[in-house]
Amino acid sequence: MSGPVKSPPLPGMKKAVAAARPAPWWLAELHRLRPALLCAALTVAASLLVLGLSYRYADHQRDERELARQARATAANRFNQVETEKRDIRAYEPAFLALRQRGLIGEENRLAWIDTIRHSQEERKLLTISYDISARQVLKVPPALSMGTLQLRGTPMRLQMDLLHEMDMLNLLDDLRQAGYFAVHDCSIKRNTAAATLSAECGLLWLTLGNTGTERP
Repeated sequence: MSGPVKSPPLPGMKKAVAAARPAPWWLAELHRLRPALLCAALTVAASLLVLGLSYRYADHQRDERELARQARATAANRFNQVETEKRDIRAYEPAFLALRQRGLIGEENRLAWIDTIRHSQEERKLLTISYDISARQVLKVPPALSMGTLQLRGTPMRLQMDLLHEMDMLNLLDDLRQAGYFAVHDCSIKRNTAAATLSAECGLLWLTLGNTGTERP
């Protein structure tokens, strides 16, 4: 004999059973955890913001340190350069002043040359002396010779003089070396048979050093 047949539950009954089940406990406590969760989210966001700002500040500080290091290196190089220039000035100043005193550095001093000729003629009892001074010109120097901002300049002079003997010409040239620096381009001596004297003619090139851009026409 068979037992009673159970009929399947109706849909309405399923809903009633589901409604009768108790809700999880954490759902009832969720409204209490909301402020804590919100605070935790804000704390994480603030931490991330602070961390990002820290990285940016660290990068900025690193850049500042690099700039400071470069500034110190530049200042040290300038200081060393100034000290080197000071040592060079102290070492070469006497020679520079001597060259300027002798007329090599600076403008040409034609009056000094002429006064030296006149003084030598009077002191050494030389015969007639005449001279002709041409315009100054810039001289070319080998490329390997670095001149910096300086120019080598030359002023041509032609000397004609009567001689009692050959030493008169050499003595005059020695005296002229006290008035500046020059190079002897050429010299010739002729004998005057009628007057029983000698005549000489020399080409000189007076040398001066000046800064570029100060050359006068």
